[in-house]
Amino acid sequence: MRLKLVGVAVAALAPVVAMSGYNEYAMRQERAEEVRAQAAQAAKQASSEVERIIEGLRSLLTAVTAMPAVRQLDVPLCNDALKTLGGSVPNIRTLFVLKPDGSPVCGSAEFPAGVTFGDRDYFKDALATKDFVVGRYTKSRFSGSPVLPLAMPIIDGGKTIAVVVSGVRLDWLQTRIAERGVAPGNAVTIADGDGTILARVPLPEKFVGTVIPDAYQSLVHANAPGVVQLTSQDGTERILGYRPIALPGSPLYVSAGFSTNEAFAPINRASIANLVGIGAGAIVSLILAMFIGGHFLLGPISRIAEVMQNWRDGKTKARTLMKPTDELHAVGASLDNLLDELETRRLHAEKAEEERSLLVRELAHRVKNGFALVQAIAHQSFKKSDAEKYGSFSQRLTALAGTYDLILSGEGRATSIMGVLETSLRAHATDERRIALEGPDVVLPTDLALPLSLVTHELATNATKYGALSSDEGKVEVEWMVDAGRVAIRWAETNGPQVAVPARKGFGTVLIERAFPSKARAVHAFHFEPSGLVFELTFLLEEPIDRVEVCA
Repeated sequence: MRLKLVGVAVAALAPVVAMSGYNEYAMRQERAEEVRAQAAQAAKQASSEVERIIEGLRSLLTAVTAMPAVRQLDVPLCNDALKTLGGSVPNIRTLFVLKPDGSPVCGSAEFPAGVTFGDRDYFKDALATKDFVVGRYTKSRFSGSPVLPLAMPIIDGGKTIAVVVSGVRLDWLQTRIAERGVAPGNAVTIADGDGTILARVPLPEKFVGTVIPDAYQSLVHANAPGVVQLTSQDGTERILGYRPIALPGSPLYVSAGFSTNEAFAPINRASIANLVGIGAGAIVSLILAMFIGGHFLLGPISRIAEVMQNWRDGKTKARTLMKPTDELHAVGASLDNLLDELETRRLHAEKAEEERSLLVRELAHRVKNGFALVQAIAHQSFKKSDAEKYGSFSQRLTALAGTYDLILSGEGRATSIMGVLETSLRAHATDERRIALEGPDVVLPTDLALPLSLVTHELATNATKYGALSSDEGKVEVEWMVDAGRVAIRWAETNGPQVAVPARKGFGTVLIERAFPSKARAVHAFHFEPSGLVFELTFLLEEPIDRVEVCA
């Protein structure tokens, strides 16, 4: 009962828990959409800033290609102009002009001896496309520092006469990204067309110069910007907005990631607070349920249960003595009234049973007296004239009296199948060789022994009148077995007169069909074989099987 009270308290809290869970789910869904939108916007802003930087440098290189000293490849004037210009632009490493074969012409710094740039991919692309080119992550041949190379061809009469080359300082780009401010747990990544990381916040020292793993390369070369949730290279789970290099005017890959732990931290804190509140409410509810239930529910119920147990133990005077002040006490008062009524009925039933037993004993006594009278008449009439036939008749009459005694004494004790069959058949065959009984010695309760006696007596009576026992050579074999608590009996007649299917159902057949109680689940079948009647009967035992030995 206490568990049921706990169940009631839990059921009362269930709507609160369900509503809280739904609200948290809704808030998390809303927050997820909000973070996804923020990630996409952050990536777009970072990409726009990178595009402005690249576009500014493109304008710078375009202006350089228009300078007369550069177009005329006037080395002294070109060197002076590029040194002056390079010193005023902090985001580039160097600025120089190359011939179509990759050899230097002039620049903002002195060239190392024998240096050439003809093998650089960005230089080759500028010659091939005759357009502005943003290269890949490269180590500068001037300073050895990493740069993002830029190249702009100088076209004269449709022919490329030289290429202006510069490079974005990656340390400057890293500082620029860091200055934008990145919240703890978030990340911003800029990579070139090969997926090599040019700048990253946080942990630039760990990732700059490394290639984005193959698992994420699809983002670098995607056809459109998007938002995904993934675990970043640093092991942080993030909602990532990305801008691929395939976009027009976007020569670099840019992504901005928001840490899911940081993004959902306020909701997590609110969830913990809600859980603590619900837990405290549950504890208080359980304490109140136990106290109130114990006083108003468990006490009366325990009293009612105690009275019922005393009644089962034979203490029929036990009562709850409750007054109908509330629902449970009304049940207790009703139970007292019911017990009073049952006690009255029990006393009446005992009196009726005594009267019935007296009548049964009187009937049994009169039946025995009737058989005794018939036996006395037979003794006086036939003993002297035919002593042998009188002896056989007397034995059958005595057996028949024993069978009727068993039928009338419904108060008898349980008996075995063998005992029931022997008693029932004793009146129908004085020669034991004509009736064979075989099967385990199974003890039957009275309510099964009596029906079996009736059925056997009816079968034996029919066999005596019309069947195997009506002729001198006829025999009856009765076999039985027990399997899984079910008794199967087979009655087989042989060497008697030929049998036929009866035209109508007689009283004996009806008696056999209705003899056993319904709980025995009795099933029977008649087989009128050429050799004689075969009757099969199965019924269920009420009590465990008590096997002693096989009797033949």
